[in-house]
Amino acid sequence: MRRLKPFRALGIIAALAVAALPCFGSDVAMLKNGFSIKHERREVVGSVTRLYVNADGSSFVDVPTSEIDHFEAAPADLPDAEARSLPELHAASSSPLSASRFSATSTTDLSTVVNQASGRYRLDPDLVNSVIKAESGFNARAVSPKGAQGLMQLMPGTASELGVPNTFDPASNVEGGAKYLRELLEKYNFDVVKALAAYNAGPQRVEQFGGVPPYYETRAYVARVVKDFNKKKIAHQKASASRTGTAARDAKPSTVAAAKTSRPRPSGARREDRSLAPSASPSE
Repeated sequence: MRRLKPFRALGIIAALAVAALPCFGSDVAMLKNGFSIKHERREVVGSVTRLYVNADGSSFVDVPTSEIDHFEAAPADLPDAEARSLPELHAASSSPLSASRFSATSTTDLSTVVNQASGRYRLDPDLVNSVIKAESGFNARAVSPKGAQGLMQLMPGTASELGVPNTFDPASNVEGGAKYLRELLEKYNFDVVKALAAYNAGPQRVEQFGGVPPYYETRAYVARVVKDFNKKKIAHQKASASRTGTAARDAKPSTVAAAKTSRPRPSGARREDRSLAPSASPSE
């Protein structure tokens, strides 16, 4: 067996020790699938790296460590004037998603993409992140056996109805998926469980069975999204408690069972049946 020189062995041990400890400071995780996630700190939890996307640690994304290529220092933030103009890019939720607005780039900051789309459709970014994790495992090039594509696994017909020009462009895909999820929440009177079941199996199946269809894949999918979302909300509640004291500890976290979403006038849900299109979800 080849023996490592002492100084080289010490270097490897030091590198492993650093990887196992939380990392603080604003960085960007460059993923192998071509986009990036800006985060304030990170830590390795088993086989995943937890990227905390805000300073207080209340919101995070779990990414398989094997999918991270490297880390870089985060670029300077957008000027305030430019940042304020971002929500104005989408004047009406029914307008097509133009290719120029959501053109693919070599790297895309997923946290920014999710936050912008969630803001436009009045969704909780943690819910959108949980759906992305269950649907594609953050793989922007994921394709299911039935043809669902991208981060939020849009079927081609669905993407066409939503005006998504490129389902493999993270920004376009998340924009379309967030819009679709919002429509389903409105359709089912903001019942998150029914909306998630319809996202996975199709509205026709939810209506046929009067709720979550008796399919193992759909029930497991809903449970997986709800569990991940609730974990994020509980972490947020704990972070608030640590900042504000015992009063915040007694507050109930905004889990799926208690979460409410703002309700504008209903819009019709338009979707092809996805009951035979299993999501490209990694097992946890």
